[in-house]
Amino acid sequence: MNIAFSSHATVNLCLHGRERQPIVVIDNALHDPSKLVEDACTKRFTRIGAYYPGVRATLDEAFKDSLIASIGGIINDAFNLKAARWEGECFYSIVTTPPASLLPIQRLPHYDGVEDNRMAVLCYLCKPEQGGTSFYRHKATEFETIGANRFDLYKRTLEAEVRKHGLPPARYIESGAPLFERFASIGAVFNRMLIYRGKTLHCSTIDNTRPLPADPKTGRLTINAFLTPYSQDITT
Repeated sequence: MNIAFSSHATVNLCLHGRERQPIVVIDNALHDPSKLVEDACTKRFTRIGAYYPGVRATLDEAFKDSLIASIGGIINDAFNLKAARWEGECFYSIVTTPPASLLPIQRLPHYDGVEDNRMAVLCYLCKPEQGGTSFYRHKATEFETIGANRFDLYKRTLEAEVRKHGLPPARYIESGAPLFERFASIGAVFNRMLIYRGKTLHCSTIDNTRPLPADPKTGRLTINAFLTPYSQDITT
């Protein structure tokens, strides 16, 4: 499958939080997103890894290649990079885990890697009520991103806080209290794409009272890609 970017796509760059990290918001991103929903219905979804609270299915290589080709220049411009090519993984994802069944790590904001140039790409193929994405600050350290130079301090501090205060309740993150605070939230809009650094603390904005169906047509279907520069010659 080769899905082109829409000629009606609008690209906006926002700077959020005290660290002023870029977040790219692309509305009307893909030319025919309904075909992707139909394609997702043909896939076999399974749990991939211990962190994502739901199921995933790998997209075919042709779509992944066309997606990367479409957004490579946008990433370079937004994040002041000069990557010759980008590469990575690309999935359909559906949040399906009931709040009461969340693992402890799934009750906290997370990051997708500590590398400065690892990018997270997300495209909503669901209704707005399925929930967008929120971004968080760790109160004790005031970190909004977890790079390699912050990892040890963040890990030690968070572990000490959990020993003192206990684990968060078994529910999806809302305000982030008491250990985190939410400083930005971007709503889910069908065919809206977000691009941000993977090291940014974030989490899906899930209503804990809503059902979480596994059906791609009714559930929180998204496309998620995790990209890094192919070329080692990067200028920041």
